[in-house]
Amino acid sequence: MIEIEDIPLLDDPIMIAAFEGWNDAGEVATSTVAHLIEVWDADLVAAIDPAEYYDFQVNRPRVVGGPESRQIEWPTTRVYLARDTPLDRDVLLVHGIEPSFRWMQFVQELLSLAVESDISLLITLGGLLADVPHRRPMPVSVTAEHPDMQQRYDVEPSEYEGPVGIVGVLTDTANRTGISSLSVWAAVPHYAATAPSPKATLAMVVKLEELLDTVVDRGELPDESAAWERGVDELAAADEEIAEYIEALERAQATTDLPEASGDAIAREFEKYLRRRDEGGPGPRP
Repeated sequence: MIEIEDIPLLDDPIMIAAFEGWNDAGEVATSTVAHLIEVWDADLVAAIDPAEYYDFQVNRPRVVGGPESRQIEWPTTRVYLARDTPLDRDVLLVHGIEPSFRWMQFVQELLSLAVESDISLLITLGGLLADVPHRRPMPVSVTAEHPDMQQRYDVEPSEYEGPVGIVGVLTDTANRTGISSLSVWAAVPHYAATAPSPKATLAMVVKLEELLDTVVDRGELPDESAAWERGVDELAAADEEIAEYIEALERAQATTDLPEASGDAIAREFEKYLRRRDEGGPGPRP
């Protein structure tokens, strides 16, 4: 790791990581981390040497800046430190790009930083394309491999088998290293996969609120989510087959979502509303 700023002794820190590329449908994972960096006013503290891990013909450097301050910005994975958070603990936010080479070495660099910083929890974020309707709440799933984490957060182990991205390798290696981890994935409608997907990002933020027992400033996400939904509605209205397909998805999800109308679920939502109101933020939208 290239240390940009001195990393101080941290207060019971956690790490939240997301990577552009295969794991990031609709840019939902990296958009979530970018949102947290913004609302928690996080500072850049470290970065990975890009020459070790990236094919610059795949992830090209970019020229940025004005006429008098133009410079080359290299694609890499950066680590930000958020100290002023509603969690009353420090958070390291990893905003990265899936590497082209040396995945295990890349993961070891990140986890070495996690160990040196005494990270107590790693949360990895991902986005996947799925058969979900855009007008309904975006599904977000959480898995954990360690039995203690499963019991603590009331989640199940992943049953997925198949190809994995850097998120899967990072999570697996963290578990083998003894770092507690959660894997959080948001589903993005495959017929509306053009990035960004603010409704899925908002759903991810809400799930993080639930997992971390906190309230996160949602900023412009609710308005952007509503605008995104209207835009997809307009596109779907112009294609009769897509409109019929969306209606079929909605009917199917309505059947599977019936258990969510339980008294416990309603009570949880009302409790979140009261907490957000007490902290001066807007309540959840209907």
